[in-house]
Amino acid sequence: MPLFTLFAVVAVLGVIMLAVSRPKKEKGSWVQFFAKGKDAGFSFREIELLRRLAVKCDIADPASLFWSQNQLDLCIRSMVRGIRMSGESDDTGTQDFLSRLYDYRKKIEMDKPRVKKGISSSREISEGQPLRVLVTGTGVFKSQIIKTANQYLTISRPVSTKVPSGFSWSGQKISVYFWREDDAGYVFDSFVEDEVFSKGLSSLKISHSDSLFRTQKRKSVRIKLHKSAFLYLRGEDEAPGTIEAAPGLKCFLEDLSDTGCAVTIGGKAAAGLRVKVQFALDNTAISISGTVRSVDFKEEANRSLLHIEADSLPMETRNQILGEVFGMLPEEDEELPFRMLDEEAGGIGAEDASRGAV
Repeated sequence: MPLFTLFAVVAVLGVIMLAVSRPKKEKGSWVQFFAKGKDAGFSFREIELLRRLAVKCDIADPASLFWSQNQLDLCIRSMVRGIRMSGESDDTGTQDFLSRLYDYRKKIEMDKPRVKKGISSSREISEGQPLRVLVTGTGVFKSQIIKTANQYLTISRPVSTKVPSGFSWSGQKISVYFWREDDAGYVFDSFVEDEVFSKGLSSLKISHSDSLFRTQKRKSVRIKLHKSAFLYLRGEDEAPGTIEAAPGLKCFLEDLSDTGCAVTIGGKAAAGLRVKVQFALDNTAISISGTVRSVDFKEEANRSLLHIEADSLPMETRNQILGEVFGMLPEEDEELPFRMLDEEAGGIGAEDASRGAV
């Protein structure tokens, strides 16, 4: 028998003996692990990396990584800690694998049953809910729920910068849009029954609807914050993730996800602005560029909440944000890479705009 063939036979017999010598329970668990990983969309190489993480974290049932949020969190947290210790944060392959884990972690989070269920009737809308009111041929107005009664809804008199002179709400057919927290967007048609005063406010009584249409589910997981940040007008040719050395308009980051954020500023702002938000995570400067999709202005406080849809983020920035969203990052130190101020957010003025701040 040729020597090469002999070595090949010995190698195959060795692999067979190793497989036979393993406990039956262990063989079955790893077979199931690789099968589950393949069903979850991971490549063989990624599954092998996950297997190593599972062994390192001493996961009793490795296959549970593909359905248990807690077990997957243990492995991701271990990987993030390893990246910090080894200094491999700039390695493309490492960041790509971490991104795949965060995508799967996001899927598990989004697929979880929600405590809050969808609603089907306008009678279930909470008082204080912000609304957008559309009148065909006239425009879109801002409003909110003042009071819910069994027979009708009372909403604040809708406001807009383009209200026709002599416009009367009585008898108008309207479409009402709103976003329900941690749920989805909704729309329903209604009819203005009367113009009234409610709780000292000029208001409208509108008819209820038991045919709410659910327009959009949330596409990302977000975390609520109240964190100092800077806001800038974004340059047209500016590269994503560019970090500013000079302070911008002081603001507060109120929520954050890999698809956008919300910030509070002083004064008014308009939807459609191209902006950039800069803040610190895990002692690292983070920059999100995007478009202001909507603005909630609170007149009594002279504050605006800007809802910003993010442009495509660099992979490392997205991983950093998802690490914060899912609680994978350690507590931040007091010393930040650039000075973040805790004073109250300032207003939007012509002088700020001329300097490049919003």
